[in-house]
Amino acid sequence: MGQRRRQLKQWSGGMRGTVGKLTIAAIVLVVCTFSFLSSRTTIRSTTTTSEINLEEIWQTAPSEGWRPSSAPRSDWPPPPAQTNGYLRVRCNGGLNQQRSAICNAVLAARIMNATLVLPELDANSFWHDDSGFQGIYDVEHFIRTLRYDVQIVESMPEIHKNGKAKKLKAYQMNPPRDAPISWYTTVALQEMKEHGAIYLTPFSHRLAEEIDIPEYQRLRCRVNYHALRFKPHIMELSNTIVNRLRSQGRFMAIHLRFEKDMLAFAGCFDIFSPKEQQELTEYRKQNFKPKKLHYRERRAMGKCPLTPEEVGLILRAMGFDNSTRIYLAAGDLFGGEHFMRPFRSLFPRLENHSTVDTSGQLAKNTKGLIGSAVDYMVCLLADIFMPTYDGPSNFANNLLGHRLYYGFRTIIRPDRKALAPIFIDREEGHTVGFEGAVRRVMMKTSFGGPHKRISPESFYTNSWPECFCQMSAKSPAERCPPENNMEILHSRLESEGLSDFSLSQSNSTVSAADR
Repeated sequence: MGQRRRQLKQWSGGMRGTVGKLTIAAIVLVVCTFSFLSSRTTIRSTTTTSEINLEEIWQTAPSEGWRPSSAPRSDWPPPPAQTNGYLRVRCNGGLNQQRSAICNAVLAARIMNATLVLPELDANSFWHDDSGFQGIYDVEHFIRTLRYDVQIVESMPEIHKNGKAKKLKAYQMNPPRDAPISWYTTVALQEMKEHGAIYLTPFSHRLAEEIDIPEYQRLRCRVNYHALRFKPHIMELSNTIVNRLRSQGRFMAIHLRFEKDMLAFAGCFDIFSPKEQQELTEYRKQNFKPKKLHYRERRAMGKCPLTPEEVGLILRAMGFDNSTRIYLAAGDLFGGEHFMRPFRSLFPRLENHSTVDTSGQLAKNTKGLIGSAVDYMVCLLADIFMPTYDGPSNFANNLLGHRLYYGFRTIIRPDRKALAPIFIDREEGHTVGFEGAVRRVMMKTSFGGPHKRISPESFYTNSWPECFCQMSAKSPAERCPPENNMEILHSRLESEGLSDFSLSQSNSTVSAADR
């Protein structure tokens, strides 16, 4: 036990001094430490049994000797003092799309040897939120953590012309979707050199996810899992909710994606009343491109979000009972209580970020992106996380990858396509063997353990193996970097006169083990 305490102390030492009291970041590090120190190899379920061991599901998934590491493992020079110009981006979409876009923006800046202007977050009509990057994320931490990778400034610089000072104007460009690296090193770079700055908008999914350069992928992980830290008041708010939930024991978080925008996008209308169907139809016309969608076909392909009742039936078939505590991360559920009633009857112990606080103070502070950020952190730290619809632009997409990176934390990820015929049979009156059929489907999931990424799974959903390593790996590509990796990077910055930070400050941001 003494050795484990020493290892924990060494692991979290790099974060000492950054926060005066226990925060979500500290909780994450503690959870990670015990996950990585554990050498559990228990198999949670096998095809030889029809039962799922819930006690094992409540624990982290077997790591198989892997641990997260996004530190460079090959030559990674610091950004030069002189760059090719400035890069501005506007990150559109919700929290998940914006996080992915920020990661892509940092990588694009590295590829082009550009100075990145702090990314802009789109205050779109859905969020009605103009908090911006500065209102959601810790700017100082973001810039400091990535100083080995790119130069970042908070705003465009001023230029002096004819005795007057004005902001440098960036040349606006619309990058192609999933643009290859070559587009940034040719088309974008040429305009940057000509104009001094470029403005890429919109910037969602504008850089290819699958890049056959592991160091570039690891940079994305450094951004996503280390540099992008929510502001202290958001972390404290999340911490309060998690502590209140934990005070009554372990809990599960479910992202119940049964909202108007997703249902309209998916084209899943038939289960609603004529009035509700008309509302969804109008919403789809206003917000999405015309497309003929057939409900039965969409559902059979697993394209429809699970209903609240279907979520409850899956959990019940797995063995969870009505004492299970569930935190719901969701917007306004379409159809209201009519659809929630069956779920609530199965699992009455339901909470959300408003109900956890009896004073109502939390509800006043959880609007727009901030509310989404709080839900994100609670879902990240829950004992179990279950997404009901995890498409590439969905809130759950990034969370799945984040939980994988933070110690292979348990994920219940239903295969909607495999479950669809089982639910359809049940609705037609064929209920014999229903729970057994659901269990057989669910036992095929990895529950959050390391697994190969297969298209269309996103890199942001599963960054294994690029952002993971093994201490005793035979292959150099899989071996964990040396413990003095951060000191090496820091020394290289200092030797080129690029760092204003002391080594102690460097270690207070991200420790070698943490990266």
